[in-house]
Amino acid sequence: MKKFMKEVLSTGLYLLIVLCLTYLVIAFVGQRTEVNGASMEPTLNHMDNLIVDKITYRFRDPERFDIIVFPYQYKEKTYFIKRIIGLPGETVQIDEEGRIYINGEVLYETYGSEVIRPENIGLAREPITLGEDEYFVLGDNRNNSTDSRMEQVGNIKRDEIIGRAWIRIWPLDSIGILKHQ
Repeated sequence: MKKFMKEVLSTGLYLLIVLCLTYLVIAFVGQRTEVNGASMEPTLNHMDNLIVDKITYRFRDPERFDIIVFPYQYKEKTYFIKRIIGLPGETVQIDEEGRIYINGEVLYETYGSEVIRPENIGLAREPITLGEDEYFVLGDNRNNSTDSRMEQVGNIKRDEIIGRAWIRIWPLDSIGILKHQ
């Protein structure tokens, strides 16, 4: 009986350590998330499963074109995944032809799946000057994305960013590290 109790305690301690380590990894290092919707196509597709890197931004600031995960402020346990376009202190604007301007200069990038239509310019029709801790984000599927152009998302504050999308782990034929820059 004594040996049995020792074995139960040993197993219980082992399980407690595993649970604590798992919690620490999920809370501070990385977590799995699933893409829901088409706003990041063609880069990410509906039902893709990703690992979000939660540690990188503890050592450096987010950069232009990083794919980030942040909470949607109007629905609990809902997270958005978008690409950073505008950095703190910059002014972002989108013209009627769908060109994105950063501080008055055209941003050359290849992530948008199509030209932004005039009806999808939203708040960026007028210049948006970002605060010292704010980022302007867009989905790669520019005409099918709720992002910083819309009032319900707006600019993303630095402390709202959970992490950056790092690796696609599902579907198996698309496994790999995600391209940010």
